Amino acid sequence: PRPRRPARQRRHNRHLTPPPASAINETMSKLLTWYDTTLRDGAQSDGVDFSVRDKIAIARRLDTLGIDYIEMGWPGANKVDSACFEELRSIRLQHARITAFGSTRRAGNSPENDPTLRALIDCCAPVITIFGKSCPQHVRIALGISRDENLRLIADSVAYLRAHKESVIYDAEHFFDGYKRDAAYALATLRAAHESGAAALTLCDTNGGSMPEDISSIIAQIRRELPAARIGIHAHNDCGLAVANSLAAVDAGADLIQGTINGIGERCGNADLCAIIPNLLLKKQGYTGRRIDAAALRGLSALSYAVSDIANIAPNKWQPFVGNAAFAHKGGIHVSAINKDSALYEHLAPESVGNTRRILISQQGGKSNIIALARRLGIDLPADSPAVAEISAIIKEKASRGYDYAAAEAGAELLLRRHLGQIPDYFSVKRFYVINSHTEKDPEMAIEACLKLDVGGQTTHVAASGLGPVDALERALRRALLPFYPELETLSLIDYKVRVLAGLGESACTVGPGSVRVLIDSSDGSSVRTTVGVSADLIEASWSALTDAFICHLYHHRPCPAP
Repeated sequence: PRPRRPARQRRHNRHLTPPPASAINETMSKLLTWYDTTLRDGAQSDGVDFSVRDKIAIARRLDTLGIDYIEMGWPGANKVDSACFEELRSIRLQHARITAFGSTRRAGNSPENDPTLRALIDCCAPVITIFGKSCPQHVRIALGISRDENLRLIADSVAYLRAHKESVIYDAEHFFDGYKRDAAYALATLRAAHESGAAALTLCDTNGGSMPEDISSIIAQIRRELPAARIGIHAHNDCGLAVANSLAAVDAGADLIQGTINGIGERCGNADLCAIIPNLLLKKQGYTGRRIDAAALRGLSALSYAVSDIANIAPNKWQPFVGNAAFAHKGGIHVSAINKDSALYEHLAPESVGNTRRILISQQGGKSNIIALARRLGIDLPADSPAVAEISAIIKEKASRGYDYAAAEAGAELLLRRHLGQIPDYFSVKRFYVINSHTEKDPEMAIEACLKLDVGGQTTHVAASGLGPVDALERALRRALLPFYPELETLSLIDYKVRVLAGLGESACTVGPGSVRVLIDSSDGSSVRTTVGVSADLIEASWSALTDAFICHLYHHRPCPAP
């Protein structure tokens, strides 16, 4: 007979205990459970490696958002995951339940002697998620065992873990592919897990090849066959349909949604919770979660950027809801309408997911773009002001020379404020030059920059070496200005991009052959600002973008120049 769990553990299972068939009604089906696997499945993404500290930091942020279950990793699979679970013994989260991931026992092992199950029991996670094979091809080829033996692996493993832990979630690997090949056997694997005490059955589109209509149809059939079982969905994005398949699954009756932040994961990634959660809570009617409410959703964009930063991957600016371009408007007609009613070109308020509206300044925009930018900067600029037409003409002229203010918002701010006389004279450049002083005797002195500046009536003359011309110029400029502006200590340059303009289809671009556009991203630790420079000389273009980065930082930290 299957051993019973202690009473204390049975009480803790309330989150995932499957309701009786009579209790499954419209109200209960709308209560959704969020299950995050960023730290396990997402960690399998190409180029992503999380440390123990990374995992703990992300888990805390997921808990703050209101995620119900956080899959931390596979105990014993690697040193990081094992150390992570040890670290978690002394950490308490406010809401989320920590989940450990593993597989069913190996054929030939008893549950008591199986190393994987033992590691799962010994770890501190109160909830265990194990996967098993649902596709007969995988049973025959990958495991090399009989179908009946696979059913015993599933049943034994779930029952054994259930006796020792709060609850067990069963991930039916390759379920949809298996169901299409042999529906009866795929269903039998779910029965084995369900009847052995699994609190939820997560149906996995492991290869990411299913269509939304397949997901809907199959889940509807499973709900008819197993009316008392709780159904989850785990979708991969190999066809670009992971979010759509997850939404289809929920509409068909699944209420435990697995995914990752930003959709990171193996191959093409997993279902993106940053799209699934707002779609279900803000766009569709009647769905709710236990803890993610309107206030929590306003932290979604910050969570997305934090995970990208910790994972050391560039944020996807075009990512729905949370991307930097998700609520960016460039066309003049669009911006004119946005100024009257943002709902005319936005499907929801960007603030609802913690994002912001961006009005891009370019030659494709019009006066409405300039007025909107001024308004965002706190500047009252009437539509009939001569400055609007003047700034518009300047932007169009500079765009014809290769400037891209849509990509350099800080540059657009400086242009507007300069024309309105709001940028102080922090310093003036008397002379600058860069020399190549590389010699075999002194290879470290490869590039040297010399500057002569006037700061508040005082002349300063400095030199600095660097790994390249831009590095040398940045070091020299910082050395010259720090005595006057110590707040520049918080300025850091985080990205440098060069684009050759000629021959690349620049619309109405009048720059000559070999001209370049330089974009520099700088940060003060709380925000990132992009400035732009254009010239036929790479050093001159870089210097223009670099000095604007310093000036923009100074304006936001010291409105008045040095005495």
